[in-house]
Amino acid sequence: MGSFVIEGGHVLKGDVVPQGAKNEALQIICAVLLTSEKVIIHNVPHIIDVLRLIDILRQMGVRVEQLSAHSYSFDASSVDPDFLHSEAYKKEAAGLRGSIMLVGPMLGRFGKGYIPKPGGDKIGRRRLDTHFEGFIKLGAHFRYNDEESFYGVEADRLQGCYMLLDEASVTGTANIIMAAALAEGETIIYNAACEPYIQQLCAMLVAMGARIRGIGSNLLHIEGVERLGGTTHTLLSDMIEVGSWIGLAAITRSEIRIKNVGWEHLGQLTRVYERLGITLIREGDDMLVPAHLDGYTIQSFIDGSLMTISDAPWPGLTPDILSVLLVVATQAKGSVLIHQKMFESRLFFVDKLIDMGAQIILCDPHRASVIGQNFETPLRAAKLSSPDIRAGMALLIAALSAKGTSIINNIEQIDRGYQFIEQRLSALGAVIERRD
Repeated sequence: MGSFVIEGGHVLKGDVVPQGAKNEALQIICAVLLTSEKVIIHNVPHIIDVLRLIDILRQMGVRVEQLSAHSYSFDASSVDPDFLHSEAYKKEAAGLRGSIMLVGPMLGRFGKGYIPKPGGDKIGRRRLDTHFEGFIKLGAHFRYNDEESFYGVEADRLQGCYMLLDEASVTGTANIIMAAALAEGETIIYNAACEPYIQQLCAMLVAMGARIRGIGSNLLHIEGVERLGGTTHTLLSDMIEVGSWIGLAAITRSEIRIKNVGWEHLGQLTRVYERLGITLIREGDDMLVPAHLDGYTIQSFIDGSLMTISDAPWPGLTPDILSVLLVVATQAKGSVLIHQKMFESRLFFVDKLIDMGAQIILCDPHRASVIGQNFETPLRAAKLSSPDIRAGMALLIAALSAKGTSIINNIEQIDRGYQFIEQRLSALGAVIERRD
């Protein structure tokens, strides 16, 4: 298990380039299974979850070539579907939440897809019903081995249909889209997730020969085709990492320029930071976060009531950034209620912030009231442990702003979502050391 040793309280300065989007990468990499032709993907982030998924594809028989630091070529012409029954697959896939998106393309192209109960962040219940209900509607037969917690779907040929999803699940929508792309007839998906990552997946599939209408909306029409071809695709910048760099700049009162952020794909992110009093300057496709030497003041609603920030399906605020927003609010002027609607365990890291001197009331598993200290009482250094990717990054940001030397354990969680994080922070002037 690795640790970060962080000397907090330093002012940072410089430019950062966001990595490729983790959540998009997991979908796009699984989509290469839909074709026997070569697919090239650029801007792939060098993070544990992505590298593990690529390794699973290799074991399935996909020929993978790394073309450069962040570009890969995939050739899935010799996939072995029987590998999905192996103990090696069950072990590898069980430890990776993103492995669930292997099922859709395998079912669409080979007529069968299997997955053990996937792992990932411990942030509350993350059910798979939407995925498998969609496959069943397309004509797949579902089975579940309770003893091994092993799911399976099989079909001779999927049939297009109309379906109303019970929730706008991003991974569920992606899985169903990939399966429906090779189904017979038209599939209509209502209440589909429409995040930029779903839009990117659809755009890639269209470039491969898929027929998809309604991209960017919650109503998708997919006309199945016989086969899909190869393509080249470039991942977006990671919206969550952009939000993390903004939060870091704000709470350390540093000037940081974030390059190539993809403003049109950030949704509510910039608006929410502005509600916390953070100034963001647009310069082309770059974002300059100036040093907030006089602090930042949380806005109130127009009727004067307390500001509430909550997550919601796109185009609402992504839940992945709430942990960082909560940390930033601890040093704001004013108070805010953070309402995490989608996952019931994601706020349980706030006890660590309270130990650091933050004024937070955890109202229930979904809500935390933050009383900002306006930098009058800085956070204190502490010994911490990263519970999941996003909370881990939030604690790292808190430690960088705190007075004294902090230690963060279980940093493999942070590595799952942020590439070369200590080197990039050091380049900005942070004092951080990785220890094994």
